[in-house]
Parts: sequence; C-alpha cells; structure tokens
Amino acid sequence: MDISRVAEQGLVLLGCGKMGSAMLAGWLEHGLPAASVWVIDPYPSDWLKAQGVNINTPLPEAPAVVLVAVKPQMMGKALPAIQALGGGESLFISVAAGTSLATFEDVLGADTPIIRAMPNTPAAVRQGITALIGNSATSDADNVLAEDLLSAIGQTVRLDDEAQIDAVTGVSGSGPAYVFHLIETLAQAGEAHGLPPELSMKLAKSTVAGAGALAMAADDHPSQLRVNVTSPNGTTQAALEVLMHEEEGFPALLHRAVKAATDRSKELSRE
Repeated sequence: MDISRVAEQGLVLLGCGKMGSAMLAGWLEHGLPAASVWVIDPYPSDWLKAQGVNINTPLPEAPAVVLVAVKPQMMGKALPAIQALGGGESLFISVAAGTSLATFEDVLGADTPIIRAMPNTPAAVRQGITALIGNSATSDADNVLAEDLLSAIGQTVRLDDEAQIDAVTGVSGSGPAYVFHLIETLAQAGEAHGLPPELSMKLAKSTVAGAGALAMAADDHPSQLRVNVTSPNGTTQAALEVLMHEEEGFPALLHRAVKAATDRSKELSRE
C-alpha cells in the first residue's frame, strides 16, 4: 500500500463506526501515521481515542483523501462538515450505500474527484471485498490511490458503470448476512438431529469457512467443487436434491434475496 501522498497531505475520515474503524485499523497497521489522520465523529469510541489520531479538530486545507463512512440516513447532516474541501484536488471516497455520485457532486461540485465504494463487513478481519466506481473527474492516479487504501481491508474490484453498484450491494455488500444466516440455520439443523449446540455451531462455522477458503484457493469453478464432493446416490446428493430444487431451493431463494437487496439499494438512492 503506497501511503506516502496520504501521509504527507493527510486523510479525513467522516464517521468512524464499524466500517470506518476497520479501515482505520488497516491503514495504521500498514504504516499510515496517526498524526496524518483527522476523524470527524460526534461519538468517538474509546478505541478511536486510543489511536492517537486527530479527533474533531480543525481539518487540513487540502487533504489527499476525504473518506465518507457515515450511514446514508446521516448523510444530509454530515456532508456540510466537509463541503468546503470540495472543488480541489482532494479525492473523496464514499462507502455509504445508496448515495449516488450525482448527490455528492451537487454538494461538492462536479469537478471534485469522487469515488463510490461498496465494501463488506469481512473488512473487520481484512477479508473484505470492495467494488469501486469513480465520476468523470477522477484520474487513474485517484483510482489507484483508492485501491491502495481499500486494499488494507481486502480485495478491490472496479465497476464499469455506477448502476452496477446496486447489484454489488445485493451480492457482496449484504452477502455476509446471508452466509451468517446459513451458519445459524445449519447449526440449528444439526441440533435438531441430535448434536449438542456448541458442537453443531463449531461444525457449521468451520465447514462454511473451510469451503470458502477452498473455493478461493481452487482452480475449479464452485460448480465443479460441488460435483467433486457429491457421490452418486450418496448423502450429499440427497441434500442437494433439496437445496437445488428449482422452485423451493437455493437458486430461487437467493435470486429473490439478492433482488430484494438490490431493489432496496436503488430505493435508498432516491430517498
């Protein structure tokens, strides 16, 4: 991660909840000096106070990056605090769902370089993935800088069009909750068939984590990995006949779930 520009000019973090804290922890671990970070947060946590960053103090005139990490519902009240930094060379990065590039341009000016980013909660353990899309004012250097910063919490991908970010929200932004619910219900199913709760939960967590790690490491497509573990007329096939049912199984269910999240992301951008 190249942090020289940020270390020299400074970084402003607007909002430092769970996602903001995960990003800040990653930057500090990668060597960003605490003195180069300014945080605006009305309720700074004890963890934040212990990091040595500047909290709710006057901001630098031209920071390298202004990263917006407040909830969408708080955006209207929060943006005025950084409005004066727009229109210059400072790169603005937003990780807030449902707030469009056009909305930021209305506040900051159309000539302000702005990047929308959609990370997810595995960022807390540096295993997140973040999708990025910039406005017409962003340069290649701006995109690289954003990728460098967000690589501190996991992988990054660039989008071709801002409209794709709603589907990204439905798949990876909200996706960890789907997996957590899978773990929850898999453990409950184990309990229902005679396993002690603690053992069933350990089996469910480790199975999902291990399968995910294998999917990331293997050259084979997940569909082939599924075939590899499925013996003809065996136990896995019996389960998959339920899970892959055309109308009642995973395909239809996850399609509806992702569509619901995607549609809600679109609604948020219009509210």
